[in-house]
Amino acid sequence: MSELSERPEKSVVGVSMPHESAALHVTGAALYTDDLIHRTKDVLHAYPVQAMKAHGRITALRTERALAVPGVVRVLTVADVPGVNDAGMKHDEPLFPDTVMFYGHAVAWVLGETLEAARLGAAAVEVELDELPSVVTLQDAIEAGSFHGARPVMLTGDAEAGFADSAHVFTGEFQFSDQEHFYLETHAALALVDEAEQVFVQSSTQHPSETQEIVAHVLGLHSHEVTVQCLRMGGGFGGKEMQPHGFAAIAALGAKLTGRPVRVRLNRTQDLTMSGKRHGFHAQWKIGFDADGHIQALDATLTADGGWSLDLSEPVVARALCHIDNTYWIPHARVAGRIAKTNKASNTAFRGFGGPQGMLVIEDIMGRCAPLLGLDPMELRERNFYRQGQSTPYGQPVTQPERISAVWQQVKEKGGLADRKREIAAFNAAHPHAKRAVAITGVKFGISFNLTAFNQGGALVLIYKDGSVLINHGGTEMGQGLHTKMLQVAATTLGIPLHKVRLAPTRTDKVPNTSATAASSGADLNGAAVKNACQQLRERLLEVAATQLGSSAADVRIVEGVARTLGSDKELAWDELVRTAYFQRVQLSAAGFYRTEGLHWDAKSFSGTPFKYFAIGAAAAEVEVDGFTGAYRIRRVDIVHDVGDSLSPMIDIGQVEGGFVQGAGWLTLEDLRWDTGDGPNRGRLLTQAASTYKLPSFSEMPEEFNVTLLENATEEGAVYGSKAVGEPPLMLAFSVREALRQAAAAFGPSGVSVELASPATPEAVYWAVEAARQDEGSRTGVAPAAHNGSATSGLAANGKIRTDAKTLSGA
Repeated sequence: MSELSERPEKSVVGVSMPHESAALHVTGAALYTDDLIHRTKDVLHAYPVQAMKAHGRITALRTERALAVPGVVRVLTVADVPGVNDAGMKHDEPLFPDTVMFYGHAVAWVLGETLEAARLGAAAVEVELDELPSVVTLQDAIEAGSFHGARPVMLTGDAEAGFADSAHVFTGEFQFSDQEHFYLETHAALALVDEAEQVFVQSSTQHPSETQEIVAHVLGLHSHEVTVQCLRMGGGFGGKEMQPHGFAAIAALGAKLTGRPVRVRLNRTQDLTMSGKRHGFHAQWKIGFDADGHIQALDATLTADGGWSLDLSEPVVARALCHIDNTYWIPHARVAGRIAKTNKASNTAFRGFGGPQGMLVIEDIMGRCAPLLGLDPMELRERNFYRQGQSTPYGQPVTQPERISAVWQQVKEKGGLADRKREIAAFNAAHPHAKRAVAITGVKFGISFNLTAFNQGGALVLIYKDGSVLINHGGTEMGQGLHTKMLQVAATTLGIPLHKVRLAPTRTDKVPNTSATAASSGADLNGAAVKNACQQLRERLLEVAATQLGSSAADVRIVEGVARTLGSDKELAWDELVRTAYFQRVQLSAAGFYRTEGLHWDAKSFSGTPFKYFAIGAAAAEVEVDGFTGAYRIRRVDIVHDVGDSLSPMIDIGQVEGGFVQGAGWLTLEDLRWDTGDGPNRGRLLTQAASTYKLPSFSEMPEEFNVTLLENATEEGAVYGSKAVGEPPLMLAFSVREALRQAAAAFGPSGVSVELASPATPEAVYWAVEAARQDEGSRTGVAPAAHNGSATSGLAANGKIRTDAKTLSGA
């Protein structure tokens, strides 16, 4: 086992413990960025001037009336920018635009003594537009040929030959929804300038180093003149990876121009209308199976709704292509990706980062094709699992394929699926107006940033003379428990009790050039960097201890805060050891660093080894559907998930549970709507609050929820044998959607292929049930009961599955 993976005796890692700030969270004592205004003197408040058109060239911007509003101090416009007027890394996001690109686009910002003064000032700014045609829907963009960014193509084998050898060929389309992050804390920043003209920005950001970079180039400064700190975030989910930069830049620009602290904090409606979402996708596909149901070939085109600018759309699409295989071997494939340019807020990172979209396509295909192949969906999935020696379509060998089957079998056994399927069949036979189903789906998710350069982490660890330890690392805490794990890693590596270690807020002047806390890599990168720094310190202290104990450093162990020599009862307490080291002038601080080895990616050929390893999981979900309304409930969920040797089991189980529920929200509840008419509000987001945007709550939680972490699952080459946990569990929620599909199909004859919209809202499930009943009616000659509305309203997003002439089973 590598040194990075090996755990010492009496480790603090692997011990279940609560989140390090749990008590602060539940008592309200935890400080967030916007809380700091109450501790800051003379703060000005910034408020956006939003243009309420989807697309138009600004012909006039008049600020005079705003400046006459009592309490208004200044209006920020493009004329005030001393550096680069851009808030994006692709240089396609003007901070102050000359063309409005989406409904609610901020074109100026008003600074006021109070938030109300700033709001009234913003309302007084006059904006005139020369309105331009707008592209609002993904379908409109495809028809108009409105695209931007790279168009990658992933190739493996010979797709045409694979289709020629296939006994069954199916084609279809599938369009599925985007998703709002809806973090508890909206975007916030607080900036001030000190007497040396240094800019200090407190920001709710997952990527402090990039926020620092954007603020610097907007202000025309160098990075060493800007410091960014992130105390903690009230949720991020990817929505604070790129999008905080512009808000931080507005605060910093205001502070630089006025000499006073400036606060930016979006209210919920502003956050919903001004910030991006998970990318909605459209997929057009063709798949071939042999006579036994093994995938032979796949040809697909995935189109992401990028919004008005590129943001992170290119790597999102790349990851979607890299995950369209999920747990299945596809010997021949051609998969193309492209980004639609629409007049909507720029879509961005969201937990899974394109992986869920790619995986949803193949899981939808499997669920739709299984009945046409005469196979149980569970059996079709099992038949196509990766085996030893097989590689992904982009050329990376799939290591540990046996874990795909292992978690699957454990879910089946722990969940008693065989007995429950018989019980469900009996229930369905006895209940004509309610049906149940249980479905199981798996997850294989690659861990690392697709961009190799981002796979590095840093840390700074300080030991003080009294033996207390302070750690700084480049990761940010958004509630996911990263800081808790870092404390455990440091205590374990140094061999001291956890109470000896404290963690400082993430700051760019402590650890520079950090990567975003994203791609599920926070613990891997920062944990290895913290471990590296602590190892340096431990090696120095072992030399000091060896001198004091009269032995070789190789024979000294530090365990639970005491240094001991092997085979001797001599010992030296940690505090005394540190004090001795200080007087011997031994350095008691160390900078740690880690870079993920073994990664390679060629974006042009779309091939390589972009991931350090794969996180594996499986989930079984049982649902019950009401045939009258399409309403449903999740009766039971069983999950087995692979997190390697967990650094902090309680934290990891919480992440699995939370990720699953968020995934279920995306797939079944969260239905974003825009005004697509030709009226004055074209492009307006209609679901602007929790009153119209349905989020998962206690009532949507599974009635029985069983989560198990895979045992004896050490990951060689990762910090203390652990695996990432942040993103992969979200995709376990595919099991809920597939169970709903199967329950809807149970209202019709056996072998019916059900198309299901995503999100699978009760309305969508109702139309799926009606479609199954129509199939029953067409086979029996009995027409289904009449209903209001059109079945296409729930199924239009899915298109129709078509069957090749060579296929024997019907459509």
